[in-house]
Amino acid sequence: MTVTTAEATDGAGTRPAARAIELHPQLDFPDDRRLADLPRLFDPAWAWGIYERQHGQQDPGPERLRIREFSHMPGRAAALSYEAEWNPDAFLPSQVFTIRIERDQPPAFLQYPDDPNLPGLKEVADPVTAIRLINQHVLAMPARRARVELVRYRPGSRAVLRHYANRTWFYARAMRPPAAAPLLAAGDLVGRSGFVVPRLAGFWAEGSVLWVSEIPGENLRHRIRRGRGPEPEVLLDAISTLWNIDPPAGEQRPFNLDRAYRRAKRSFNHKVREDATAARSLAQAVETLDPFVESWQPSGTAHNDFYDDQMLRLRDGRVALVDYEEAGPGDPLLDVGNFLAHLRWAARFGRKGDAEASGAYYEAFRDAALRRFGWNEADLSLREGVCLFRVCTNAIRHPRAAWRDQLREGLALVNESLG
Repeated sequence: MTVTTAEATDGAGTRPAARAIELHPQLDFPDDRRLADLPRLFDPAWAWGIYERQHGQQDPGPERLRIREFSHMPGRAAALSYEAEWNPDAFLPSQVFTIRIERDQPPAFLQYPDDPNLPGLKEVADPVTAIRLINQHVLAMPARRARVELVRYRPGSRAVLRHYANRTWFYARAMRPPAAAPLLAAGDLVGRSGFVVPRLAGFWAEGSVLWVSEIPGENLRHRIRRGRGPEPEVLLDAISTLWNIDPPAGEQRPFNLDRAYRRAKRSFNHKVREDATAARSLAQAVETLDPFVESWQPSGTAHNDFYDDQMLRLRDGRVALVDYEEAGPGDPLLDVGNFLAHLRWAARFGRKGDAEASGAYYEAFRDAALRRFGWNEADLSLREGVCLFRVCTNAIRHPRAAWRDQLREGLALVNESLG
């Protein structure tokens, strides 16, 4: 799907060929009758027109709008994040922006780092203001300049940035104000486990920004996909210490499995309308998962989002847990099920070498957990299945051109895991 930009006159008085803005990947989703503008989110002419209404006509225009993330609550709202990329010869930085549509409301425009839900993001994203905040809230010895890198950004929800000052790297997390206290409590909880955790380096309460020190280590997912994952017992030793901690009463909200599951289910119901095979797989999966989710209750302390990409392997063999915001009342079997679900997804959809290594680690980790804790295999399979069901939202949130095929195969994989 492409659109030509307005033609411009060159120095000789002639008009050059019109430039084309591409949408990458080129996508379309089933219509949502309550959100008439949903197809427009995937029309680069419409999306770039909204950008130019905010900033004026851009010359030159970008070569492409690259899709970063898509979220959709059928019948209610949808948001698409884009990264505008210019020809390298233009020497222009890419721009990240989001368009959100809601039922019976005009489209809303949001551009990084101006995010009204993240009050401190704009200042920590700017090296000039970031260094002032770092000197005030993080460093004992003032620094003169800072380097800032964007690591991750979910519009309206959170952002992670990397700050470099005084020869030291820190991670800055900008969040909604209500999320700050639970995150600090989760960090305290995980700090009492067998994992290494980043040191809290500073907190700017007014901007709801938290800094932690960088831990030198190697991403565990990368090691597993190269066939160099740690012995499963290393991870099980560490996570089981977290399960044995009693969380402070009233400080941590229980993990809401029902809400996460129902949100995924509503999205899938909309997305499989034009795919009879996927619809049958969905119906088969929810027949088993609906009663399980309805009856599920937290049984202890858990990480609640435990998987390989959340961890680092240190030089001394220990494991660091670098993302822990969901830690609190939950279900130990669900932690292991979530870890297995991510491995199974990688084994199915990863590149050949990565997939084989992920599949081998899946088998080793599952066998080790069942042998160590004496769990019922069917109980673990239910939790792996519901977690894999949620992981299937990757086909929608980070879509490829063949997203329908991936979702169809993912739902079939859920039923395989459920047996």
